[in-house]
Amino acid sequence: MNTLTNRRVSDLLTALHRDAETSDRAHFKEIQAKIAAAGASIEGLIADLLADERADYRAAYRDRADNFLAVSPDYGRFLYAIARARRATRVIEFGTSMGISTIYLAAALRDNGGGHLIGSEMEPAKVARARANLDAAGLADLVDIRAGDALETLRDVGGEIDLLLVDGAFSLYLPVLRLVEPWLKLGAVILGENAFEPAYQAYVRDPANGYVSFALPDAGRGNEFTVKVS
Repeated sequence: MNTLTNRRVSDLLTALHRDAETSDRAHFKEIQAKIAAAGASIEGLIADLLADERADYRAAYRDRADNFLAVSPDYGRFLYAIARARRATRVIEFGTSMGISTIYLAAALRDNGGGHLIGSEMEPAKVARARANLDAAGLADLVDIRAGDALETLRDVGGEIDLLLVDGAFSLYLPVLRLVEPWLKLGAVILGENAFEPAYQAYVRDPANGYVSFALPDAGRGNEFTVKVS
């Protein structure tokens, strides 16, 4: 069984990826213009964003409430495949946005025989759209999207975790991981989308913390693949 090939789901994902590309095009052009105008590098821009987040991460993302900032179709299928391979039944997602990545993960749960996904999203408008998209995909029964700050909404996840996706405010990657760490099963997979935060990278790559971790070879997007091994 592969829920991604279900016409209802595949047509919805095609439409959502198209909408995401349209929505985010201006945002990414703005980033490119800033880099060109300042003669800066992407690394410098990331450093500035991390500084803004550390000052007030809620404000840093408030003006992006209309942007999808979504995973690509290829990365979405990768999420599905990892969740299937892990035979995941309990998943946590930090940074649900409009729910595109959530659909891929929930589809894997459906095909694994069922399960539960807890998502966290700060922006109320995104929460509403993600819930509507999951309803449209026929996957809402597998998902609990919690509105608010992940440092609050993910304090109680109610059981062991097979897979964790961190894809929200960069500066919160390590605090979110540390928050849910006691619930991670041995062999749990942690996927850091755009995991640029140096402290996060250092933590998951230190064997003393119980992980094996490395950057995926993905043209510099900074995606980190981590497995809990002890």
